[in-house]
Amino acid sequence: MLILAIDTSTSAITVAIHDDDRVRAQASHLDPRAHTEWVAPLVETCLTEASATPSDLTGIVVGNGPGPFTGLRVGIVTGLTMGHALGIPVHGICSLDVLAEQSALLVDGDLLVASDARRKEVYWARYAVRSGAVETLTAPAVDRPADLPDDVRALPTAGRGPGLFPQLFANALPVLDVDAAVLARLAVERLRDGVDMPVEPLYLRRPDALTTAERASR
Repeated sequence: MLILAIDTSTSAITVAIHDDDRVRAQASHLDPRAHTEWVAPLVETCLTEASATPSDLTGIVVGNGPGPFTGLRVGIVTGLTMGHALGIPVHGICSLDVLAEQSALLVDGDLLVASDARRKEVYWARYAVRSGAVETLTAPAVDRPADLPDDVRALPTAGRGPGLFPQLFANALPVLDVDAAVLARLAVERLRDGVDMPVEPLYLRRPDALTTAERASR
């Protein structure tokens, strides 16, 4: 098994390769508006570091988001295009799940993930961490931070939400963006467990850019 992981749902464009035993390569670039420019070079970098070629890959996993429309679409389309060209399966995992996994060693109890949704909103979901195991408690949503219940905002919080709204998220964790190495590991674990992982982009709202017909219908 050789899995390529790609996520472009947060400020980090992040790529990794996992061989079913360990992470063979990983690379990231921090730029919330340069996903298109960086995905392909990072994939090439990871393949080179892993001493692999695209034909060696047995599967691809992409972050489903939620994330801003344009950035999120870049990673998903890249993964689907490669999968189609190589004839290998493409899987999807909620990017907030990955941030929760990255926080699992820091929390024992309930956890909030709140990532930047722009427009003064956050994408968020609530999780429970018990002895390092992560359980999803709520589906991903997008809201203004002040609209979240007080007890939810008080939880240990991963993602960029606390940095953007420090007065509302007082219990920040040092986990900001998705790490493709963790995405890859999570995909390998779910494949072993036979978990279905469809590619389902979680935009949660309409894109900023609309066609003339779409604008006229509003």
